[in-house]
Amino acid sequence: MNHLENLKGVGTHTTELLEKLGIFTIEDLVTFYPFRYNILQRTNLLDVESDGKVIVDGVVESLPNVFFIHKKLNKMNFILRTNNSLVHIIIFNRAFLKSRLSVGTEITIFGKYDKRHNTITANDIRFSKLSDEVKIEAVYHTVYGLSSKKLESVIHKSLLLDSTVEDYIPLEYREKYKFLSKRESILELHRPSSLSNLKRARLRTKYEELFIFMIRMEYLKNNQTMKEGLERKIEEFKVKQFIDSLPFRLTEDQYQSIQTIYNDLSCSKRMNRLLQGDVGSGKTIVAIVSMYMNYLGGYQSALMAPTEILAEQHYTNLLSLMKEFNISISLLTGKTCMKEKREIYDGIRTGKIDIVIGTHALISEKLVYNNLGLVVTDEQHRFGVRQRSNLKNKGYLPDILYMSATPIPRTYALALYGDMDISNIKTRPHGRKKIITKVKKDSQIKDVLQSMYEQLQSGHQIYVIAPLIEESENMDLENVKQLYEKMNRAFGKQYNISVLHGKLKKEEKGEVMKRFSENNIQILISTTVIEVGIDVPNATMIVIFDAFRFGLSTLHQLRGRVGRNDLQSYCFLISNSEIERLEVMEREDDGFKISEEDFRLRGSGDLFGTKQSGDMKFMIADIKRDFSILLKAKEDSALFLKDNEDHECVKKILEPVLNIES
Repeated sequence: MNHLENLKGVGTHTTELLEKLGIFTIEDLVTFYPFRYNILQRTNLLDVESDGKVIVDGVVESLPNVFFIHKKLNKMNFILRTNNSLVHIIIFNRAFLKSRLSVGTEITIFGKYDKRHNTITANDIRFSKLSDEVKIEAVYHTVYGLSSKKLESVIHKSLLLDSTVEDYIPLEYREKYKFLSKRESILELHRPSSLSNLKRARLRTKYEELFIFMIRMEYLKNNQTMKEGLERKIEEFKVKQFIDSLPFRLTEDQYQSIQTIYNDLSCSKRMNRLLQGDVGSGKTIVAIVSMYMNYLGGYQSALMAPTEILAEQHYTNLLSLMKEFNISISLLTGKTCMKEKREIYDGIRTGKIDIVIGTHALISEKLVYNNLGLVVTDEQHRFGVRQRSNLKNKGYLPDILYMSATPIPRTYALALYGDMDISNIKTRPHGRKKIITKVKKDSQIKDVLQSMYEQLQSGHQIYVIAPLIEESENMDLENVKQLYEKMNRAFGKQYNISVLHGKLKKEEKGEVMKRFSENNIQILISTTVIEVGIDVPNATMIVIFDAFRFGLSTLHQLRGRVGRNDLQSYCFLISNSEIERLEVMEREDDGFKISEEDFRLRGSGDLFGTKQSGDMKFMIADIKRDFSILLKAKEDSALFLKDNEDHECVKKILEPVLNIES
């Protein structure tokens, strides 16, 4: 009964699109909550400040005029009569609606109001008038090919089914906090009856998400302290020889982290360590030294990266740094051909391969390790509990090193990663210069283009970042296609320009990045897919459009794509909004301080993504904003787990992580 095929109108194509959103069952569907809500209430223009957001309804008073600015940009304007007054409407790239906007047509306009010119710049037109009652409209994340309307329809069909959705909050806490029932909460979240009921439903769901998370964390923490691990005899002078062979000097923080990991690997307690470091701080070399120490101890290592590009970079680095040390290293990804894959499988099984670098291919059921002693996962928050535990279970209690370039303030790290020891790398590698960061308004774009030209003339490369792939009906933002056209007009005659975004196929992304890394592309226009795992030392400038749309931590991650060598690098943040917040980036380059500021200003959503990955998979909860709820859930979960480890509720919550005990 829990299969998507049981829903009328859901065929194979829709099922495939839903699976891209992580929806595989009816339960997944009903708990796929809206990421925000629109409060549909008529605006009185007399009460609105200039540039304020408005929702007005009325009738079309004049036939629309359409102007084509260029092939892919048009502007339409007309007059709307609303509440016995006239207002000018401007909307971009909606010429196809002209035939529907005849005089007398009833419509609703969403947009920004310019009081001085009595003009609304619209971002959406709906062909109906508003109800006199306040309406709350749910807004869902979706994927290309699956419209919001279709997704909403499928979710509403699922709500009509008599399906059981597991309630993970124990009865005593449901009664203690007077929570709505699980079913009531789900219905309110998808189809709110009032703002007060929506708040109650959100509170209940936040607590449940955080309670589940903290039960798992508490269990892992208790479980970890009891684990006996592998004890190695590692000759320190050989570790020193390896470090001395590196073509650069390590920082004090890197030495300290290596020493701590050496102590972990040398004792019988199982290592479970999170290595946090700023972008470009040199976490990777600490992981490489750790794998060398594990090799000296007689064990195999596996390094799992979230993307093939990053796995290939790690592989290239290891081959270069370990070429004098007679260590067998292999790369295993989805692109590895079957013949080579069989040889690698055989080498890992027999122990001929000492270190394997790869993606999810490392947790294939067919892959058997000879004596896996160390597991390293890069960008650990991008892997789920099940994926990481599957890799752990490939060996007999291997030591674990997680790496993350997303620094988290200590207060939150202790709550989120209470089951791990934490090492921080804060100092910048020797020779690296501070990236010069400037916030610029749209009106200053000529200055930015001039700076770009100077970098290109010097033989360097540039990233240009847009927050969207295509035009959005709801946001008037720069996008990849528009930026490509602009950059092509400015630089296309002299330099090669290309685009990179999430809708490209994996092979296409790899090819674009390969060409960029080889300097066959000088300007790469991209979305945030470049945030992790791309290292092109010749790239010395990054220009981020609509920078106000990003949190400071994401901007810092993006900025970290440049400044990867001893050349002076630059970052331009283009925005007409939130200038004061963005100016933090001009002053500050410490990722830990920036994350503190980000937590203060925006909450943790920016650190882990809107629908967070891995352990952070919260649909509604936000670690910073809901930190008081997290602390309550932490207290309740510890108390409940202490006396109820065999409780049915606990067993269901722990199901994804129970195999960690193996």
